Amino acid sequence: NPYAGLVSRLRAAWLSGKTRPMGYRVAQLEALGRFLDEKKQDILEATALDLGKPPFEAEFSEVLLCKNELHETLNNLSHWMKDEQVERNLVTRLDSAFIRKDPYGLVLIIAPWNYPVNLLLGPLIGAIAAGNCVLLKPSEMTKNTERLMAEELPGYLDKDCFAVVTAGVQETTRLLENKFDYIFFTGSPSVGRIVMGAAAKHLTPVTLELGGKNPCYVSDACDLRNVARRVAWGRFFNAGQTCVAPDYVLCSLEMRDKLLPALREAIVEFYGSDPKESPDFGRLVGDKQFQRVQALLSSGTVAIGGQTDAETRYIAPTVLVDVQPSDPVMQEEIFGPILPIVTVASVDDAIAFINARERPLALYVFSSDHKVVNRVLERTSSGGFCANDTIMHMTLTSLPFGGVGRC
Repeated sequence: NPYAGLVSRLRAAWLSGKTRPMGYRVAQLEALGRFLDEKKQDILEATALDLGKPPFEAEFSEVLLCKNELHETLNNLSHWMKDEQVERNLVTRLDSAFIRKDPYGLVLIIAPWNYPVNLLLGPLIGAIAAGNCVLLKPSEMTKNTERLMAEELPGYLDKDCFAVVTAGVQETTRLLENKFDYIFFTGSPSVGRIVMGAAAKHLTPVTLELGGKNPCYVSDACDLRNVARRVAWGRFFNAGQTCVAPDYVLCSLEMRDKLLPALREAIVEFYGSDPKESPDFGRLVGDKQFQRVQALLSSGTVAIGGQTDAETRYIAPTVLVDVQPSDPVMQEEIFGPILPIVTVASVDDAIAFINARERPLALYVFSSDHKVVNRVLERTSSGGFCANDTIMHMTLTSLPFGGVGRC
């Protein structure tokens, strides 16, 4: 196996105990912070080349969120590492009994292309903090960011304990033949099954973050301008290529007719009358993704947007109406700048619609009636829940992140 030597070397480094002391973990985390500071401009340029990411979006989602995670970890590491003393019974009164948080060992992190820095370095922060050695595999879809990570990141971290590999599908398949002690994968459900199958051969524990279709229910009682701006921002940020973006709107027919002009106004406010010329609107990552998302425009009726340009992989911020649950756009995670609106008669119909499908990674509700918000919260299941906003729960390092089932 072409990666056996590298895996063996990293495992030997972990077995040496080098990564366990708190001082070592802090030093590596601080070095990662320096990488984010010193290579910020390179990160902005690489993500702009790969995804057309606007500077604000890239700095916020790729750099700032990582630094927040880093600061939270450094501030709490000493506390997290302490043994947790537990109660003893009569016969063990004179003994010591405690829970110790032990590193897994050698961790493999496989990152996706939509947030190629954040979703590589975010898991790395946790793995370093827990005292592991790590093998990082950036996405091959974002070539410029992949090159930056492979060439620059190892210069900041201990090369004995941390390594970056560049690999396509065939090479990653060979990489997964090796035994790891933990695998952290972010990507599609189809590839997630492959990763889980490979891990099962070694009984390796895995974390799979696989995305999904995130509903957004808009009740008749709401602040229309706020709804339009926050839904548009959440949906069209990173050209819709966000795993927690609102994937579709559920609302009454009356609310749909009010929401459409408000969404149109918000899109113009954010991206101008021609979003193709806007410096604040990104592009799809590759031709295959462009063709897949473009094909979804045939669902329902285009009410806003719909323009495309294959040469630049541009798809305009688009809103679809007259969408049926059986339409292609409702059968898969969109992962592009398209927002379907599906009409429902009531909040109970919306809840039934949501519960008839896979449990989402995120669920959004807009209502000025807290009873409506609580009703949806109590009667649905999702990885994350956000009322009267979108995506913002992701900015809280104090909240856990994860999905339910296929997410």
